[in-house]
Amino acid sequence: PTFNHHRNLDGKHRGILRLLYQEYRDKSTRQEIETRRLQDSQTDPEESSPSEETPSEAEPTGTPESKAPPQISLLRNSNSRFNLWQDLPEIRSSGVLSILQPDEIKLQEAMFELVTSEASYYKSLNLLVSHFMENERLKKILHPSEAHILFSNVLDVMAVSERFLLDLEQRVEENIVISDVCDIVYQHTVNHFSVYITYVSNQTYQERAYKQLLQDKPAFREVISQLELDPKCKGLSFSSFLILPFQRITRLKLLVQNILKKVEEKSDRENTALDAHKELETVVKACNEGVRKMSRTEQMISIQKKLEFKIKSVPIISHSRWLLKQGELQQMNGPKTSRTLRTKKLFREIYLFLFNDLLVICRQIPGDKYQVFDSAPRGLLRVEELEDQGQSLANVFILRLLENADDREASYMLKASSQSEMKRWMISLAPNRRTKFVSFTSRLVDCPQIQCVHPYVAQQPDELSLELADVLNILDKTDDGWIFGERLHDQERGWFPSSMGEEILNPKIRAQNLKECFRVHKSDDSQRRKLGSRNRQ
Repeated sequence: PTFNHHRNLDGKHRGILRLLYQEYRDKSTRQEIETRRLQDSQTDPEESSPSEETPSEAEPTGTPESKAPPQISLLRNSNSRFNLWQDLPEIRSSGVLSILQPDEIKLQEAMFELVTSEASYYKSLNLLVSHFMENERLKKILHPSEAHILFSNVLDVMAVSERFLLDLEQRVEENIVISDVCDIVYQHTVNHFSVYITYVSNQTYQERAYKQLLQDKPAFREVISQLELDPKCKGLSFSSFLILPFQRITRLKLLVQNILKKVEEKSDRENTALDAHKELETVVKACNEGVRKMSRTEQMISIQKKLEFKIKSVPIISHSRWLLKQGELQQMNGPKTSRTLRTKKLFREIYLFLFNDLLVICRQIPGDKYQVFDSAPRGLLRVEELEDQGQSLANVFILRLLENADDREASYMLKASSQSEMKRWMISLAPNRRTKFVSFTSRLVDCPQIQCVHPYVAQQPDELSLELADVLNILDKTDDGWIFGERLHDQERGWFPSSMGEEILNPKIRAQNLKECFRVHKSDDSQRRKLGSRNRQ
Protein backbone atom coordinates (compact mmCIF):
# COMPACT_ATOMS: atom_id res chain seq x y z
CA PRO A 1 0.00 0.00 0.00
CA THR A 2 1.16 3.47 -0.75
CA PHE A 3 1.68 5.89 2.06
CA ASN A 4 -1.19 8.18 1.04
CA HIS A 5 -3.54 5.26 1.41
CA HIS A 6 -2.71 5.21 5.13
CA ARG A 7 -3.88 8.72 5.62
CA ASN A 8 -7.14 8.10 3.74
CA LEU A 9 -7.78 4.97 5.67
CA ASP A 10 -7.37 6.77 8.97
CA GLY A 11 -9.27 9.85 7.80
CA LYS A 12 -12.25 7.74 6.85
CA HIS A 13 -12.63 6.51 10.43
CA ARG A 14 -11.51 9.46 12.48
CA GLY A 15 -13.61 9.66 15.61
CA ILE A 16 -14.18 5.92 15.67
CA LEU A 17 -10.75 4.75 16.72
CA ARG A 18 -11.05 6.91 19.76
CA LEU A 19 -8.37 5.46 21.99
CA LEU A 20 -4.69 5.73 21.28
CA TYR A 21 -2.77 2.51 21.84
CA GLN A 22 -0.98 3.87 24.92
CA GLU A 23 -4.35 4.50 26.66
CA TYR A 24 -5.79 1.27 25.34
CA ARG A 25 -2.93 -0.82 26.68
CA ASP A 26 -3.05 0.88 30.05
CA LYS A 27 -6.80 0.28 30.41
CA SER A 28 -6.47 -3.32 29.29
CA THR A 29 -3.67 -4.21 31.70
CA ARG A 30 -5.44 -2.50 34.60
CA GLN A 31 -8.53 -4.53 33.77
CA GLU A 32 -6.38 -7.69 33.75
CA ILE A 33 -5.07 -6.78 37.21
CA GLU A 34 -8.59 -6.20 38.52
CA THR A 35 -9.80 -9.50 37.04
CA ARG A 36 -6.99 -11.35 38.80
CA ARG A 37 -7.67 -9.54 42.08
CA LEU A 38 -11.29 -10.56 41.81
CA GLN A 39 -10.43 -14.20 41.14
CA ASP A 40 -7.82 -14.20 43.89
CA SER A 41 -10.35 -13.03 46.46
CA GLN A 42 -12.78 -15.81 45.55
CA THR A 43 -12.47 -19.20 47.17
CA ASP A 44 -13.29 -20.96 43.92
CA PRO A 45 -12.20 -19.42 40.61
CA GLU A 46 -15.03 -21.27 38.82
CA GLU A 47 -17.54 -19.07 40.63
CA SER A 48 -16.77 -15.89 38.74
CA SER A 49 -18.93 -15.14 35.74
CA PRO A 50 -17.56 -15.49 32.19
CA SER A 51 -17.29 -11.75 31.63
CA GLU A 52 -15.41 -11.29 34.90
CA GLU A 53 -12.96 -14.00 33.98
CA THR A 54 -12.17 -12.58 30.56
CA PRO A 55 -9.13 -10.36 30.85
CA SER A 56 -10.30 -8.40 27.84
CA GLU A 57 -8.23 -5.53 26.63
CA ALA A 58 -10.59 -2.71 27.49
CA GLU A 59 -12.36 -0.50 25.04
CA PRO A 60 -11.70 -2.01 21.63
CA THR A 61 -11.66 0.65 19.04
CA GLY A 62 -12.94 -0.58 15.75
CA THR A 63 -11.03 -1.36 12.56
CA PRO A 64 -10.91 0.01 9.03
CA GLU A 65 -13.63 -1.37 6.75
CA SER A 66 -12.63 -3.79 4.05
CA LYS A 67 -13.90 -3.66 0.50
CA ALA A 68 -16.23 -6.68 0.95
CA PRO A 69 -19.76 -5.93 2.22
CA PRO A 70 -19.41 -6.49 5.96
CA GLN A 71 -21.52 -9.04 7.79
CA ILE A 72 -20.53 -7.27 10.97
CA SER A 73 -19.75 -3.61 11.19
CA LEU A 74 -17.49 -2.65 14.05
CA LEU A 75 -17.72 0.90 12.88
CA ARG A 76 -21.35 1.72 12.32
CA ASN A 77 -21.90 3.73 15.46
CA SER A 78 -19.08 6.16 16.04
CA ASN A 79 -20.43 7.27 19.40
CA SER A 80 -20.27 3.94 21.17
CA ARG A 81 -17.19 2.20 22.43
CA PHE A 82 -17.48 -1.51 22.98
CA ASN A 83 -15.68 -3.24 25.79
CA LEU A 84 -16.34 -6.73 24.52
CA TRP A 85 -17.20 -8.76 21.45
CA GLN A 86 -20.40 -9.90 23.21
CA ASP A 87 -21.50 -6.25 23.61
CA LEU A 88 -21.60 -5.59 19.85
CA PRO A 89 -25.23 -4.98 18.71
CA GLU A 90 -24.77 -7.53 15.89
CA ILE A 91 -23.78 -10.21 18.39
CA ARG A 92 -26.51 -9.28 20.87
CA SER A 93 -29.26 -9.41 18.20
CA SER A 94 -28.00 -12.57 16.47
CA GLY A 95 -28.91 -14.88 19.36
CA VAL A 96 -25.47 -16.48 19.02
CA LEU A 97 -24.68 -15.88 22.72
CA SER A 98 -27.37 -18.36 23.78
CA ILE A 99 -25.90 -21.07 21.52
CA LEU A 100 -22.16 -20.72 22.24
CA GLN A 101 -20.47 -22.39 25.21
CA PRO A 102 -18.95 -19.96 27.80
CA ASP A 103 -15.45 -21.15 26.79
CA GLU A 104 -16.10 -20.28 23.15
CA ILE A 105 -17.33 -16.81 24.17
CA LYS A 106 -14.09 -16.25 26.09
CA LEU A 107 -12.12 -17.36 23.05
CA GLN A 108 -14.08 -14.96 20.81
CA GLU A 109 -13.24 -12.13 23.24
CA ALA A 110 -9.54 -13.01 23.16
CA MET A 111 -9.45 -13.00 19.34
CA PHE A 112 -11.52 -9.83 19.08
CA GLU A 113 -9.12 -8.13 21.47
CA LEU A 114 -6.15 -8.90 19.23
CA VAL A 115 -7.93 -7.24 16.28
CA THR A 116 -9.18 -4.14 18.09
CA SER A 117 -5.85 -3.55 19.81
CA GLU A 118 -4.10 -3.64 16.41
CA ALA A 119 -6.52 -0.93 15.20
CA SER A 120 -5.67 1.22 18.18
CA TYR A 121 -1.94 0.63 17.67
CA TYR A 122 -2.24 1.56 14.00
CA LYS A 123 -3.94 4.79 15.01
CA SER A 124 -1.06 5.74 17.34
CA LEU A 125 1.55 4.90 14.67
CA ASN A 126 -0.34 7.05 12.20
CA LEU A 127 -0.22 9.95 14.64
CA LEU A 128 3.54 9.48 15.13
CA VAL A 129 4.00 9.81 11.36
CA SER A 130 1.44 12.46 10.39
CA HIS A 131 1.68 14.65 13.49
CA PHE A 132 5.40 14.42 14.36
CA MET A 133 7.48 12.97 11.53
CA GLU A 134 5.78 14.95 8.74
CA ASN A 135 5.54 18.23 10.62
CA GLU A 136 7.01 20.90 8.33
CA ARG A 137 8.67 22.89 11.12
CA LEU A 138 10.30 19.76 12.50
CA LYS A 139 11.51 18.75 9.03
CA LYS A 140 13.28 22.11 8.67
CA ILE A 141 15.02 21.76 12.05
CA LEU A 142 16.21 18.17 11.58
CA HIS A 143 19.02 17.10 9.28
CA PRO A 144 17.83 14.10 7.17
CA SER A 145 20.32 11.84 8.98
CA GLU A 146 18.95 12.97 12.38
CA ALA A 147 15.39 12.36 11.20
CA HIS A 148 16.44 8.91 9.98
CA ILE A 149 17.90 7.92 13.36
CA LEU A 150 14.92 9.38 15.22
CA PHE A 151 12.15 7.75 13.15
CA SER A 152 14.08 4.75 11.80
CA ASN A 153 11.93 2.52 9.54
CA VAL A 154 8.61 3.53 11.11
CA LEU A 155 6.97 3.82 7.66
CA ASP A 156 7.72 0.13 7.04
CA VAL A 157 6.34 -0.76 10.47
CA MET A 158 3.17 1.19 9.74
CA ALA A 159 2.70 -0.41 6.30
CA VAL A 160 3.05 -3.84 7.92
CA SER A 161 0.52 -2.95 10.62
CA GLU A 162 -1.97 -1.76 8.00
CA ARG A 163 -1.70 -4.91 5.90
CA PHE A 164 -2.06 -7.05 9.03
CA LEU A 165 -5.07 -5.04 10.21
CA LEU A 166 -6.88 -5.33 6.87
CA ASP A 167 -6.45 -9.12 6.90
CA LEU A 168 -7.64 -9.39 10.50
CA GLU A 169 -10.61 -7.17 9.81
CA GLN A 170 -11.57 -9.13 6.71
CA ARG A 171 -11.61 -12.29 8.84
CA VAL A 172 -13.88 -10.65 11.44
CA GLU A 173 -16.27 -9.64 8.68
CA GLU A 174 -16.50 -13.16 7.18
CA ASN A 175 -18.65 -14.39 10.04
CA ILE A 176 -19.97 -12.90 13.26
CA VAL A 177 -18.34 -15.83 15.08
CA ILE A 178 -14.61 -15.42 14.38
CA SER A 179 -13.10 -18.67 13.04
CA ASP A 180 -9.45 -17.96 13.96
CA VAL A 181 -6.91 -15.12 13.90
CA CYS A 182 -3.69 -16.95 14.78
CA ASP A 183 -3.21 -18.28 11.24
CA ILE A 184 -3.12 -14.63 10.07
CA VAL A 185 -0.72 -13.71 12.89
CA TYR A 186 1.53 -16.61 11.86
CA GLN A 187 1.62 -15.60 8.17
CA HIS A 188 2.38 -11.96 8.92
CA THR A 189 5.01 -12.77 11.55
CA VAL A 190 6.88 -15.08 9.17
CA ASN A 191 6.60 -12.83 6.11
CA HIS A 192 6.57 -9.23 7.36
CA PHE A 193 7.45 -8.74 11.04
CA SER A 194 11.22 -8.58 10.53
CA VAL A 195 10.68 -4.78 10.19
CA TYR A 196 10.21 -4.78 13.98
CA ILE A 197 13.71 -6.18 14.55
CA THR A 198 15.21 -3.32 12.51
CA TYR A 199 13.18 -0.69 14.39
CA VAL A 200 13.81 -2.04 17.89
CA SER A 201 17.53 -2.70 17.31
CA ASN A 202 17.95 1.01 16.57
CA GLN A 203 16.44 1.93 19.93
CA THR A 204 19.76 2.72 21.63
CA TYR A 205 20.74 5.14 18.84
CA GLN A 206 17.21 6.58 18.81
CA GLU A 207 17.17 7.34 22.55
CA ARG A 208 20.62 8.88 22.41
CA ALA A 209 19.76 11.01 19.37
CA TYR A 210 16.56 12.24 21.03
CA LYS A 211 18.38 13.27 24.24
CA GLN A 212 21.11 14.96 22.22
CA LEU A 213 18.60 16.92 20.10
CA LEU A 214 16.69 18.11 23.17
CA GLN A 215 19.98 19.29 24.63
CA ASP A 216 21.58 20.83 21.54
CA LYS A 217 18.63 22.27 19.60
CA PRO A 218 16.27 24.58 21.53
CA ALA A 219 14.09 24.90 18.39
CA PHE A 220 13.61 21.12 18.32
CA ARG A 221 12.71 21.11 22.03
CA GLU A 222 10.18 23.87 21.46
CA VAL A 223 8.44 22.24 18.48
CA ILE A 224 8.20 18.86 20.20
CA SER A 225 6.67 20.50 23.30
CA GLN A 226 4.09 22.29 21.16
CA LEU A 227 3.22 19.13 19.24
CA GLU A 228 2.82 17.17 22.48
CA LEU A 229 0.30 19.77 23.72
CA ASP A 230 -2.01 19.14 20.75
CA PRO A 231 -5.29 17.52 21.96
CA LYS A 232 -4.69 14.71 19.44
CA CYS A 233 -1.85 13.44 21.65
CA LYS A 234 -4.11 13.24 24.71
CA GLY A 235 -1.31 14.34 27.02
CA LEU A 236 1.07 11.60 25.83
CA SER A 237 4.75 12.30 25.21
CA PHE A 238 6.60 12.02 21.91
CA SER A 239 8.79 9.27 23.37
CA SER A 240 5.71 7.20 24.23
CA PHE A 241 4.97 7.14 20.48
CA LEU A 242 8.55 6.23 19.55
CA ILE A 243 8.55 3.13 21.77
CA LEU A 244 5.23 1.77 20.38
CA PRO A 245 6.63 -0.91 18.02
CA PHE A 246 8.63 -2.58 20.80
CA GLN A 247 5.62 -2.56 23.13
CA ARG A 248 3.35 -3.89 20.40
CA ILE A 249 5.44 -6.87 19.36
CA THR A 250 5.79 -8.09 22.98
CA ARG A 251 2.10 -7.43 23.63
CA LEU A 252 1.10 -9.36 20.51
CA LYS A 253 2.89 -12.41 21.88
CA LEU A 254 0.88 -12.10 25.13
CA LEU A 255 -2.39 -11.71 23.20
CA VAL A 256 -1.65 -14.93 21.31
CA GLN A 257 -0.84 -16.61 24.65
CA ASN A 258 -4.22 -15.44 25.89
CA ILE A 259 -5.92 -17.09 22.88
CA LEU A 260 -3.84 -20.24 23.39
CA LYS A 261 -5.08 -20.55 26.98
CA LYS A 262 -8.68 -20.59 25.72
CA VAL A 263 -8.59 -22.86 22.64
CA GLU A 264 -9.53 -26.51 22.89
CA GLU A 265 -6.55 -28.82 23.52
CA LYS A 266 -5.30 -30.83 20.53
CA SER A 267 -7.48 -28.76 18.14
CA ASP A 268 -6.45 -27.09 14.87
CA ARG A 269 -6.83 -23.72 16.56
CA GLU A 270 -4.39 -24.80 19.26
CA ASN A 271 -1.86 -25.74 16.59
CA THR A 272 -2.14 -22.40 14.77
CA ALA A 273 -1.88 -20.53 18.09
CA LEU A 274 1.24 -22.52 19.06
CA ASP A 275 2.81 -21.86 15.63
CA ALA A 276 2.01 -18.13 15.82
CA HIS A 277 3.37 -17.92 19.37
CA LYS A 278 6.61 -19.67 18.43
CA GLU A 279 7.24 -17.31 15.50
CA LEU A 280 6.43 -14.23 17.61
CA GLU A 281 8.78 -15.46 20.31
CA THR A 282 11.56 -15.68 17.70
CA VAL A 283 10.93 -12.07 16.62
CA VAL A 284 10.74 -10.78 20.22
CA LYS A 285 14.02 -12.56 21.09
CA ALA A 286 15.71 -11.07 18.03
CA CYS A 287 14.44 -7.60 19.06
CA ASN A 288 15.79 -8.01 22.60
CA GLU A 289 19.07 -9.34 21.29
CA GLY A 290 19.42 -6.37 18.93
CA VAL A 291 18.98 -3.88 21.77
CA ARG A 292 21.29 -5.77 24.14
CA LYS A 293 24.11 -6.26 21.66
CA MET A 294 24.43 -2.58 20.98
CA SER A 295 24.44 -1.43 24.62
CA ARG A 296 26.61 -4.34 25.81
CA THR A 297 29.38 -3.65 23.32
CA GLU A 298 29.55 0.00 24.38
CA GLN A 299 29.55 -1.00 28.05
CA MET A 300 32.41 -3.52 27.61
CA ILE A 301 34.57 -0.95 25.80
CA SER A 302 34.00 1.56 28.58
CA ILE A 303 34.91 -0.99 31.33
CA GLN A 304 38.04 -2.16 29.48
CA LYS A 305 39.34 1.45 29.50
CA LYS A 306 38.97 1.70 33.30
CA LEU A 307 40.86 -1.49 34.22
CA GLU A 308 44.56 -1.70 35.06
CA PHE A 309 45.99 -5.15 35.73
CA LYS A 310 48.25 -5.85 38.71
CA ILE A 311 48.11 -9.51 37.71
CA LYS A 312 48.42 -11.16 34.27
CA SER A 313 46.11 -9.19 31.98
CA VAL A 314 42.77 -10.74 30.91
CA PRO A 315 41.23 -9.58 27.61
CA ILE A 316 37.84 -8.17 28.67
CA ILE A 317 36.10 -7.49 25.36
CA SER A 318 34.57 -10.56 23.77
CA HIS A 319 31.46 -11.01 21.60
CA SER A 320 29.98 -13.53 23.99
CA ARG A 321 30.64 -11.59 27.21
CA TRP A 322 28.44 -9.08 29.00
CA LEU A 323 28.19 -7.46 32.41
CA LEU A 324 25.86 -9.02 34.99
CA LYS A 325 26.64 -6.89 38.03
CA GLN A 326 29.20 -4.43 39.33
CA GLY A 327 29.67 -2.68 42.64
CA GLU A 328 31.56 -2.11 45.85
CA LEU A 329 31.74 -4.56 48.75
CA GLN A 330 33.74 -4.51 51.99
CA GLN A 331 36.44 -7.16 52.30
CA MET A 332 37.24 -8.38 55.79
CA ASN A 333 40.95 -8.08 56.56
CA GLY A 334 43.25 -10.67 58.10
CA PRO A 335 42.77 -14.38 58.73
CA LYS A 336 39.48 -15.52 60.23
CA THR A 337 41.05 -16.39 63.59
CA SER A 338 42.25 -12.89 64.39
CA ARG A 339 38.82 -11.30 63.95
CA THR A 340 38.43 -8.72 66.68
CA LEU A 341 36.40 -5.56 66.76
CA ARG A 342 39.41 -3.72 68.17
CA THR A 343 41.20 -3.90 64.82
CA LYS A 344 41.44 -0.37 63.49
CA LYS A 345 40.05 -1.20 60.08
CA LEU A 346 38.09 -4.40 60.03
CA PHE A 347 37.04 -4.03 56.39
CA ARG A 348 38.47 -2.42 53.28
CA GLU A 349 36.66 -1.59 50.03
CA ILE A 350 36.95 -3.80 46.99
CA TYR A 351 35.15 -3.50 43.67
CA LEU A 352 33.71 -6.39 41.66
CA PHE A 353 32.91 -6.63 37.95
CA LEU A 354 30.91 -9.80 37.35
CA PHE A 355 30.45 -10.88 33.74
CA ASN A 356 28.42 -13.85 32.48
CA ASP A 357 31.62 -15.95 32.35
CA LEU A 358 34.20 -14.11 34.48
CA LEU A 359 34.70 -12.33 37.81
CA VAL A 360 37.25 -9.53 38.10
CA ILE A 361 38.20 -8.29 41.60
CA CYS A 362 39.67 -4.78 41.86
CA ARG A 363 40.45 -1.86 44.11
CA GLN A 364 39.35 1.58 43.03
CA ILE A 365 42.28 3.92 42.36
CA PRO A 366 42.32 7.65 41.55
CA GLY A 367 41.10 8.84 38.18
CA ASP A 368 38.01 6.61 38.03
CA LYS A 369 40.24 3.58 37.41
CA TYR A 370 40.24 0.09 38.89
CA GLN A 371 43.30 -1.99 39.65
CA VAL A 372 42.63 -5.69 39.09
CA PHE A 373 44.27 -8.00 41.68
CA ASP A 374 42.35 -11.26 41.15
CA SER A 375 39.98 -12.99 38.74
CA ALA A 376 38.25 -16.33 38.18
CA PRO A 377 35.90 -17.97 35.68
CA ARG A 378 32.30 -17.59 36.87
CA GLY A 379 31.80 -21.37 36.76
CA LEU A 380 34.47 -21.77 39.47
CA LEU A 381 32.84 -19.50 42.05
CA ARG A 382 31.13 -20.74 45.22
CA VAL A 383 29.35 -18.69 47.87
CA GLU A 384 28.12 -19.37 51.38
CA GLU A 385 26.20 -17.24 53.82
CA LEU A 386 27.80 -16.49 57.17
CA GLU A 387 25.46 -17.10 60.05
CA ASP A 388 24.71 -13.69 61.50
CA GLN A 389 27.19 -13.01 64.28
CA GLY A 390 26.13 -9.65 65.57
CA GLN A 391 26.08 -6.22 64.03
CA SER A 392 29.61 -6.19 62.61
CA LEU A 393 29.07 -9.42 60.69
CA ALA A 394 25.57 -8.73 59.41
CA ASN A 395 25.24 -9.27 55.63
CA VAL A 396 28.61 -11.01 55.41
CA PHE A 397 29.16 -13.92 53.01
CA ILE A 398 32.13 -15.98 51.88
CA LEU A 399 33.17 -16.05 48.22
CA ARG A 400 35.43 -18.94 47.18
CA LEU A 401 37.36 -18.93 43.92
CA LEU A 402 38.11 -22.61 43.21
CA GLU A 403 40.81 -21.46 40.83
CA ASN A 404 41.94 -17.83 40.82
CA ALA A 405 44.36 -15.83 38.66
CA ASP A 406 47.31 -17.71 40.25
CA ASP A 407 45.62 -21.10 39.67
CA ARG A 408 45.06 -21.45 43.42
CA GLU A 409 41.94 -21.60 45.56
CA ALA A 410 41.20 -18.28 47.27
CA SER A 411 38.60 -17.14 49.80
CA TYR A 412 37.17 -13.69 50.40
CA MET A 413 34.96 -12.70 53.31
CA LEU A 414 32.73 -9.94 51.98
CA LYS A 415 30.24 -7.61 53.61
CA ALA A 416 27.34 -6.04 51.68
CA SER A 417 25.53 -2.82 52.59
CA SER A 418 22.15 -4.55 53.09
CA GLN A 419 20.52 -7.97 53.15
CA SER A 420 19.13 -7.56 49.63
CA GLU A 421 22.52 -6.48 48.29
CA MET A 422 24.12 -9.58 49.85
CA LYS A 423 21.50 -11.93 48.39
CA ARG A 424 21.72 -10.27 44.98
CA TRP A 425 25.48 -10.74 44.90
CA MET A 426 25.21 -14.35 46.05
CA ILE A 427 22.63 -15.26 43.40
CA SER A 428 24.59 -13.45 40.65
CA LEU A 429 27.93 -14.98 41.64
CA ALA A 430 26.65 -18.53 41.89
CA PRO A 431 23.43 -18.74 39.86
CA ASN A 432 22.82 -22.45 40.45
CA ARG A 433 22.48 -22.07 44.20
CA ARG A 434 19.08 -23.15 45.47
CA THR A 435 16.78 -20.21 45.90
CA LYS A 436 14.34 -20.09 48.80
CA PHE A 437 11.44 -21.30 46.65
CA VAL A 438 11.71 -23.82 43.85
CA SER A 439 11.06 -22.52 40.35
CA PHE A 440 7.80 -23.44 38.59
CA THR A 441 9.73 -25.69 36.21
CA SER A 442 9.64 -28.39 38.90
CA ARG A 443 5.81 -28.21 39.00
CA LEU A 444 5.89 -30.00 42.33
CA VAL A 445 6.08 -27.06 44.65
CA ASP A 446 3.37 -24.43 45.07
CA CYS A 447 5.66 -21.48 44.54
CA PRO A 448 4.49 -18.04 45.78
CA GLN A 449 3.36 -15.74 42.93
CA ILE A 450 3.02 -12.01 42.51
CA GLN A 451 1.30 -9.82 39.91
CA CYS A 452 2.82 -6.49 38.94
CA VAL A 453 0.60 -3.48 39.75
CA HIS A 454 3.21 -0.74 39.08
CA PRO A 455 5.56 -0.82 36.07
CA TYR A 456 9.26 -0.95 36.95
CA VAL A 457 12.34 -0.10 34.88
CA ALA A 458 15.47 -2.07 35.81
CA GLN A 459 18.25 0.10 37.23
CA GLN A 460 20.94 -2.62 37.39
CA PRO A 461 21.81 -5.54 35.11
CA ASP A 462 20.54 -8.08 37.70
CA GLU A 463 17.12 -6.40 37.92
CA LEU A 464 14.02 -7.18 35.89
CA SER A 465 11.89 -4.54 34.16
CA LEU A 466 8.21 -5.16 34.83
CA GLU A 467 5.09 -4.38 32.83
CA LEU A 468 1.67 -3.97 34.44
CA ALA A 469 -0.10 -7.32 34.97
CA ASP A 470 3.07 -9.44 34.61
CA VAL A 471 2.79 -12.58 36.76
CA LEU A 472 5.97 -13.88 38.40
CA ASN A 473 7.03 -16.74 40.60
CA ILE A 474 8.79 -15.51 43.74
CA LEU A 475 12.08 -17.42 43.97
CA ASP A 476 13.56 -15.46 46.86
CA LYS A 477 12.82 -12.37 48.90
CA THR A 478 14.62 -10.19 51.43
CA ASP A 479 13.45 -8.53 54.63
CA ASP A 480 14.34 -5.12 53.21
CA GLY A 481 11.83 -5.16 50.36
CA TRP A 482 13.32 -6.93 47.32
CA ILE A 483 12.04 -9.97 45.41
CA PHE A 484 13.92 -12.30 43.07
CA GLY A 485 11.32 -13.46 40.56
CA GLU A 486 10.83 -15.46 37.39
CA ARG A 487 8.26 -14.10 34.94
CA LEU A 488 5.88 -16.80 33.76
CA HIS A 489 5.45 -15.74 30.14
CA ASP A 490 9.13 -15.67 29.16
CA GLN A 491 11.05 -17.21 32.12
CA GLU A 492 13.22 -14.09 32.51
CA ARG A 493 14.59 -13.72 36.05
CA GLY A 494 15.71 -10.76 38.10
CA TRP A 495 15.25 -8.57 41.18
CA PHE A 496 12.61 -5.89 41.68
CA PRO A 497 11.17 -3.95 44.67
CA SER A 498 8.36 -5.89 46.38
CA SER A 499 6.23 -2.71 46.41
CA MET A 500 5.74 -3.16 42.63
CA GLY A 501 3.47 -6.16 43.06
CA GLU A 502 0.66 -7.87 44.95
CA GLU A 503 1.00 -11.48 46.03
CA ILE A 504 -1.51 -13.95 44.53
CA LEU A 505 -2.92 -15.78 47.54
CA ASN A 506 -5.41 -18.18 45.99
CA PRO A 507 -3.63 -21.54 45.35
CA LYS A 508 -6.14 -22.38 42.57
CA ILE A 509 -5.24 -19.23 40.66
CA ARG A 510 -1.51 -19.98 41.10
CA ALA A 511 -2.03 -23.52 39.82
CA GLN A 512 -4.06 -22.19 36.88
CA ASN A 513 -1.29 -19.71 35.99
CA LEU A 514 1.29 -22.52 35.96
CA LYS A 515 -0.91 -24.83 33.92
CA GLU A 516 -1.42 -22.13 31.30
CA CYS A 517 2.28 -21.42 31.25
CA PHE A 518 3.19 -25.05 30.57
CA ARG A 519 0.60 -25.24 27.85
CA VAL A 520 2.06 -22.23 26.06
CA HIS A 521 5.51 -23.80 25.98
CA LYS A 522 4.53 -27.42 25.40
CA SER A 523 5.13 -27.26 21.65
CA ASP A 524 8.82 -26.81 22.21
CA ASP A 525 10.18 -29.68 24.26
CA SER A 526 13.71 -28.39 24.07
CA GLN A 527 12.42 -25.13 25.56
CA ARG A 528 11.08 -27.12 28.52
CA ARG A 529 14.45 -28.76 29.09
CA LYS A 530 16.23 -25.42 28.80
CA LEU A 531 13.99 -23.79 31.39
CA GLY A 532 15.57 -25.54 34.34
CA SER A 533 19.19 -25.49 33.27
CA ARG A 534 19.65 -22.14 31.56
CA ASN A 535 21.71 -19.60 33.45
CA ARG A 536 19.59 -16.49 33.43
CA GLN A 537 21.16 -13.10 33.50
